Amino acid sequence: METIENNNAAFDRGVAAYERGNYEEAIALFTEAIRVDPSNAWAYHYRGNSYQKLGDHSKAIENYTQAIEIDPNDKDVYVNRGVSYDKLDDYTKAIEDYTRAIEIDPKLAAAYCCRGILYVKLGDYLKSVEDYTQAINIEPNIAYAYYCRG
Repeated sequence: METIENNNAAFDRGVAAYERGNYEEAIALFTEAIRVDPSNAWAYHYRGNSYQKLGDHSKAIENYTQAIEIDPNDKDVYVNRGVSYDKLDDYTKAIEDYTRAIEIDPKLAAAYCCRGILYVKLGDYLKSVEDYTQAINIEPNIAYAYYCRG
C-alpha cells in the first residue's frame, strides 16, 4: 500500500497490529478509527484486509465496499475485494473487480494474473491466456503467469 498520511492514533495502532499479524486487535482499532473518522477509506480497507486474513470474506467484502464508496479510484481495494469474492466462489464479481482495477491501472500485472486464474476456473482458456500474456508483457519476471500460461 502507498504511504498514508493520517492523524488518527487508533488507525496508526491498527496498522501496527495488522503488520504484527494481530488481526483481531487490528479490527478493533480500525473500528475505533472509523468511529473517529467515518470517511477514512484506508481504515475500511485495512479492516477488510484483517477480516480477509481471518478468513471472513463476507465481512472483508463489506469493508472493501465501504472503502470503494469513499474512494472509488483505489485499485488495490478492488483487487482485495476480488480475492474475497473468489474465495466465496463468486467469480463474476471477482472478475468485475479485477477488471475495474485494470481500468484504473492498466499496468497492474497482478490483476491480470488473478483474472486469468478465474478464467481458467470458468473454462475460458483463451481469455486466461490473454490475461497471463498481458501480465508477462507488463512484468516479464512474473513467474506465476508463465507457469499458468503453460
